[in-house]
Amino acid sequence: MFSLTRRAATAALVIGCMAGGVSAQQAPRVRFATSAGDIVVEVYPDKAPKTAANFLQYVRDKHYDGTIFHRVIDRFMIQGGGFDRNMSEKPTRAPVAHEGREAYAKGLKNEIGTIAMARTSDPDSATSQFFINVADNKRTLDPPGPNAPGYTVFGKVVEGMDVVNKIKGVATANAGMHGDVPVTPVVIQSATLVK
Repeated sequence: MFSLTRRAATAALVIGCMAGGVSAQQAPRVRFATSAGDIVVEVYPDKAPKTAANFLQYVRDKHYDGTIFHRVIDRFMIQGGGFDRNMSEKPTRAPVAHEGREAYAKGLKNEIGTIAMARTSDPDSATSQFFINVADNKRTLDPPGPNAPGYTVFGKVVEGMDVVNKIKGVATANAGMHGDVPVTPVVIQSATLVK
């Protein structure tokens, strides 16, 4: 009886580990070819399904091709996906429903190397813009309570953190109404689904 129970528990553990591995192996990956080098992000539809689907649709639509990292703040984040190199904002689809709390409950936090949706003060305002955390921003960007929704993390950088770190250190200035804009544009030449 003990042996059978032990074997069942071991089998359940193995199956659980295999299921986790399959999920990681099936996670979509997107390669950003930028003027500073390539960045590959892994996206987690199982943890932020609406946000991941929204981001991947923008990739498939080639929305990010020719956009720039238009807001760069060292020791905070690099933000892109909304403006071309002339700082003209690209048209977007309707905003995606906010999933910050759900993603946080499933283990996604605004840590170094994670990718999250940019938005206004309205939690349900995220469209195409995203940011990559270059610092541990859990205290300021994760949902701390019921009245603070946080920012939805939906993936992480799996290749090219050296490129992210290069971008975070570029010189920035004001450009019209926008601050922290790289003096020399950091262009996303293409965003491609590679897995």
